[in-house]
Amino acid sequence: MKSQPTYQASENPFDDERPSKTKMKQASHELQALGEDLVSLPDSRIAPLNLSETLLAAIQEYRRTRSHEGKRRQMQFIGKLMRHTDAEPIREAVAAMKLGVARNALELHEAERWRAELIASDDALTRWMAEFPATDAQQLRSVVRSARKDASLVPEKRSGRAYRELFQLIKQAQIEAAGGEQEQDEPGDE
Repeated sequence: MKSQPTYQASENPFDDERPSKTKMKQASHELQALGEDLVSLPDSRIAPLNLSETLLAAIQEYRRTRSHEGKRRQMQFIGKLMRHTDAEPIREAVAAMKLGVARNALELHEAERWRAELIASDDALTRWMAEFPATDAQQLRSVVRSARKDASLVPEKRSGRAYRELFQLIKQAQIEAAGGEQEQDEPGDE
């Protein structure tokens, strides 16, 4: 009778150094998800990533494809091509884009909050001038007065010219203030 070969712990045939099939599939799905984020980036963000011509062509083809199944298959192809590409710069570009979108949304919400407060109370005007001293106070008061007048005439319709003008004035002041903060954060020529 033949005996079964006995394996020592180091001789185990299943003790390979390569990743399991499950881990390979998980990595493939992660790359495919990253590919979905990649195709949503604008061309101006994709260009500095130095992607291969094949991958760039696949991204363009994905954008041209209209059918659901065609997009799914093209995304799988993009995921396959990304296995041979360094994914870290792509992750950084996607993260930067998402951060920028979140920051823009936050700035818009902040501007809307200021607009509502400025229309609602005179105390908000004092707080605004303390926070944004570079703002032309006379122009701001005039626009706030007009926006209040528009709001009192038609309370449910708050999209009058002065209402929009106040929003633009707030956004501009926030942009100028943010630009000044960035200049202060950067080291000078001292």
